[in-house]
Amino acid sequence: MKKLVIVESPAKAKTINKYLGEDYIVKASMGHVRDLPPKKLGVDVDKGFEPEYVNTKGRAKVIAELKAAAKKCDEVILAPDPDREGEAIAWHLFELLKGIIPPEKFSRVTYNEITKAAIQEAFSHPGELDKNRVNSQQARRVLDRLVGFKVSPLLWKQIKGGVSAGRVQSVALRLVCEREREIQNFNPEEYWVLGANVRKLIDPRDPFEVKLAQINGEKAEIKSSEQAEKIRAELEQSTLHVARIIEKEIQRKARAPFITSTLQQAASSVCGFTPARTMSIAQALYENGLITYMRTDSVNIAKSAQEACRTFIGAEYGNEYLPSKANVYKSRGNAQEAHEAIRPTDVAQTPPDISGLKPEEQRLYKLIWERFVSSQMVPARIARRTAEIETDGSNIYLFRATSSEIAFPGYMRASGIEKAADRKNEDEDDENGETRLPPLAEGEKLDCVEWTGEQKFTKPPARFSEPSLIRALEANGVGRPSTYAQTLSVLDKREYVTKEKRSLVPTEAGLRVNDFLVGALDSLFNVKFTAEMEAQLDKVEDGSVEWTDMMNKFYKQFLEWLEGARDMADPESTKELLTAFEQVREWAAPVKRGRRTYDDKEIIKSVREKFDEDGQITQRQHQMLFRMACKYIEQLDAEEVKKLGLEKPEEPRTETHRKLELLRGVEFDAPRKVGRRTYDDAKFCASLRQQVQNGRRLSERQVDALDALLLKYAEQIEDFERVKKNFNLTRPEVSDTGVAGSLLGLLKNIKTWNPPVKRGNREFNDRTFYESLAGQFESKGSLSEKQIAALKKIVARYADQIPDYDLIREQYGLPEPRTKK
Repeated sequence: MKKLVIVESPAKAKTINKYLGEDYIVKASMGHVRDLPPKKLGVDVDKGFEPEYVNTKGRAKVIAELKAAAKKCDEVILAPDPDREGEAIAWHLFELLKGIIPPEKFSRVTYNEITKAAIQEAFSHPGELDKNRVNSQQARRVLDRLVGFKVSPLLWKQIKGGVSAGRVQSVALRLVCEREREIQNFNPEEYWVLGANVRKLIDPRDPFEVKLAQINGEKAEIKSSEQAEKIRAELEQSTLHVARIIEKEIQRKARAPFITSTLQQAASSVCGFTPARTMSIAQALYENGLITYMRTDSVNIAKSAQEACRTFIGAEYGNEYLPSKANVYKSRGNAQEAHEAIRPTDVAQTPPDISGLKPEEQRLYKLIWERFVSSQMVPARIARRTAEIETDGSNIYLFRATSSEIAFPGYMRASGIEKAADRKNEDEDDENGETRLPPLAEGEKLDCVEWTGEQKFTKPPARFSEPSLIRALEANGVGRPSTYAQTLSVLDKREYVTKEKRSLVPTEAGLRVNDFLVGALDSLFNVKFTAEMEAQLDKVEDGSVEWTDMMNKFYKQFLEWLEGARDMADPESTKELLTAFEQVREWAAPVKRGRRTYDDKEIIKSVREKFDEDGQITQRQHQMLFRMACKYIEQLDAEEVKKLGLEKPEEPRTETHRKLELLRGVEFDAPRKVGRRTYDDAKFCASLRQQVQNGRRLSERQVDALDALLLKYAEQIEDFERVKKNFNLTRPEVSDTGVAGSLLGLLKNIKTWNPPVKRGNREFNDRTFYESLAGQFESKGSLSEKQIAALKKIVARYADQIPDYDLIREQYGLPEPRTKK
C-alpha cells in the first residue's frame, strides 16, 4: 500500500515528489482546508471558546481529491511548513481524514529546507502533531476573530465605509497615526552649521571642507542668524592651524543572516519589493529547494551549513577572511531556536551559477546568499583619520574633518559594500560629513578659501516606511514572522494608509478609525498589551499555559473594555460639534435648578477641556452637545448646520403646560433614598417645569414620567377621570405583579453580594440595582418587562444562596444558575 504525503502547494509537492520513491503519493492541500465560518463569529465562548470549523470556500475539489487519495493508502504523512500555521494545517488535515485512515496511521514530518538530504532525513524520523503549537495557532485565530467581530460593529456605528478593526493591524495603524500626529505637532527649531573650505599652503592645494564642532571646548550650538553673523565676523579676523591628527582603526562587523523581518526590510530598501512580494518570491525559492524556510525569527545556523560556508570562504576568498571560530549570532528572547535563519541550502550555488530564475528571484537569492556568506566572515577594518583645526585668538574655534579608507574589506568582499564605500570616498562630501583629506601635520598653517554658513531647521521624525514599520513592530514584540506582510497588506487594502515616496501616510479614514479605537479601546489596541498577548501565545506553544485559560483571562477583560467602548462617542464627530460652537457669540443666561446652576458656555468649555485631555467623550455627552447645538442653530453657518444634521428644536407641547399646571398644587411625597439614589418627585417636577419655561420640548421619556406623576397623585387632582380621558392617561403595561414581588422577595435575604464591577466609566452594582427596583415596586406596585428580565438575571447569579432554586427556576422561567468562573 502507498503512503499519502500532504504539503501546502503544488510546487512544493513537485519538488518533494522527486526525492521520494514510488511508495509515496504527494498531494497539495492548497493551504488551509478548514477555517472559522466567514460570516459569523464561529466561537462558542460558553463552551471553552470552542471553534466551529467549516471547510474552506473553494477547497471542495481539493478535499475530495485528498479523501480519494487517502482511500488508496494505509498511512498519511503530514508535511506542511514547520511553524504554527503549518502545524494547524496539518491538524485540520488530520481531522478531515481521520474517518478514512485510523489516527495511529498519521505522522508528522518537518524540515527547514527542501533538499534531497533534508527530506530523506525528515521522512526517516517522523513524529507526531505538536498539539501545543496547534493550540497556539488556534488561540491566535480565536483571539483575532473575537476582536474583529466584536469591535468592528462599534466602528460601523461611527464611521461609514468598509472599515474594520484587527488585533495586530490596528496597533500597526496606531503606530503610523501617532507618528503622523508627532510630525504635525512638531515645531522646527532654527540652527546654523558653520564651516570653511580650507587648503594647504603647499601642494597638494586642493580645498577640503571642515565643520565647526566646538567653541572654547563646548559643543558649538548656534541658534540664530545674529549669533552666526557674530561668530562669522570673529572668524574672518582669525587664522587656522592643524591642532592635532587623530588616527584610529575601527572594526565593522558583519550582520546576522536574515530572519523574516530583516529580509523584508532589506528587500524593500535594496530591491524596492513590498513585504508581501518579498515573501511570495522567497516562497518560490524555498519550494524550489534554493533557500531554507523563510518564516523565522531565529538567526541560528545549522552546524553543517556553517561548516560548508567556512569551507567555501576559505577556498573562494582565502583564510584571512575566516574568523578563528565560527560567528554565532543571538536571536531575540522569544525566537524559536529550533528554526534556522534564512540561508541558501547550498552555499556553493553562487548567484551567477543559478540559472532559470526570474529576475526578481535572482535578485532576492543574491541578497540572501551575500548576507549569509558575509555573516561568517571576519570584520572589515576601516582606517579613520580626523583632523582637528583650531583658530588663534581669545575664543578657540575647533573645526573637524574626517576621512575613512578601507584597510581590509573582511566581510565586505562577499557583500559588495566596499565598492559602495569606495564610491563614497570619491565624493567631496558625503552626508555624514566625511571628505578626502590631504597629508597634514600638526601645527601646519592652513589658508581659508571661504567661510561657509548654512541655516537649517530641526526635522520631525521620519514617517514609517514598510521596512521601518516592520522593524518597530518586531522591536515592540507585536506580531510574528508570519504576520508582518499580511498586516501591512490589510492596511493598504483597507486604504488606511497610502504611500508617498515609500513613506506610509495615514489616510483620513485611517486617522478616524485610529482616533475612535484609541479613544474607546486604548488598552486593547495598546502596543504593550498586544506584545503581552504574543508572549502568552508563545507560552501556549511551549506548553506552559493552557490556551483556554489564556482566553478566559483575556475575554473577561475584553468584555469590560467593550462595555466602556459602547458608551464612547466618535471623536471626529465630537470635534466637529465643538468647532461649531466657536461661532456662538450670544449665550443663554445661566439657569439655576435647585442647588445647581446650568451655564451653557461653561458646559461647552468643560466638555472641550475633557475632549482635549482625553480625546473622547461619552455618547451621553455627545447627545447633550448635539441638543445644545440645535438650541443655538440660528447663530451657526448654514453649511455647518446641514453637515452636522442639526434641526431647530421643537416648541414645548401645549398639553405639557396644562399637565404641569395640574401638578402645581399637589403635595408631593417626601424624598426617598434607594441605594445611592434619592427619588424626589417635587424636585423632578420642578426640573421639568424649568425645562419647558426655557422653551425646550420634553422627550418622550420625560412625557411618560410626567404622566406617571399625574397617575400617582390622581387623588389630589380635581375631576381626574376627565383629565385622564382628555390626556389619554393609561398605566404602562407591566409584567405580572406577583412575579415581580416574588423575585424581589427572593433577593431580600441575600447575605453576600458580589462586589461592584467597573466597565469603562460605569459601575454595575447588583445590590444597589436591587434596592432601586425594590423602591420603585414599593412606590408603583409594578415593574416593566425589561426590569423583570434584569431581575431574573440577578436572581440566577445568586442561585447558590436561594433554597430550592431548581424548583423556583421552573416556576418563574429563570435562567440556568450563574456561577463564578
